[in-house]
Amino acid sequence: MTSASTLIEQVIDAWQNMQAKTPLVQCITNSVAANYTANVLLASGASPAMIDNPYEAESFTKISSALSINLGTPTSEQMQAMQISAKAAQLHNIPWVLDPVGYGPILAWRSQMTDELLQFKPSVIRGNASEISTLAGNQVQSKGVDSTLSSDQAYQQAYALLAHADCIAISGESDYILSKELDAVIQVNGGSPLQPKITATGCALGALIAAYSAVTTPTIAALSAHVHFAIAGKLAANQAQTMGSFSTIFMDYIHMLDDNLIEQYADIKLLEIQA
Repeated sequence: MTSASTLIEQVIDAWQNMQAKTPLVQCITNSVAANYTANVLLASGASPAMIDNPYEAESFTKISSALSINLGTPTSEQMQAMQISAKAAQLHNIPWVLDPVGYGPILAWRSQMTDELLQFKPSVIRGNASEISTLAGNQVQSKGVDSTLSSDQAYQQAYALLAHADCIAISGESDYILSKELDAVIQVNGGSPLQPKITATGCALGALIAAYSAVTTPTIAALSAHVHFAIAGKLAANQAQTMGSFSTIFMDYIHMLDDNLIEQYADIKLLEIQA
């Protein structure tokens, strides 16, 4: 098994590569998250494009470095674009991330689309604990699109999803990344309890994973994005305890992250996948 220090070195390499390459990330995301997601990608060194209609989806996906699909507030046209873009990404070997927001029996339309999108083999599936556990076939009651399950419970239920993607990323008090490549689970610590109180942080995290996927492997992409958010959240929380000021400082640290901060503050732990 690889070491935590080796993984941190790979995260630093991924961050440096993203700054050098400024990957173009196509985002098919929800109306609540679009502006915030675009700003997070810009602050991180990527180039966002919110192309989410079926008339432009295929041609734009072909020129993109990565694709992020988020089912937060799907429209009929978005649903068509998701299928077109996911198919194009698979056909042209473009990495893509699936964020199954609100997956479950109550929101059946989007959940059926999520099931259909799995055939196009996302590089990474990212979600909160309830979404990932339910997608893996467990009966979990969520609170709207918010998680009612802890991430340390969910990762043990999510192994079946590695049949559909190279990597599964679960956000929570600690984040967990299940890696087919490493045959291991990576626990990412850090962040702040204020992060979930800012609208669209999870959605933006999925898009950031896509951005990193353009410059590294799915596992390191998911790890890099989660470390990026965890460090920014931790450092912002050291300076602000109220939501408004925290939100501003969090975005500042998303932008100010560098190799020194990664080396100093990245807090990860390797766990073996349980049979």
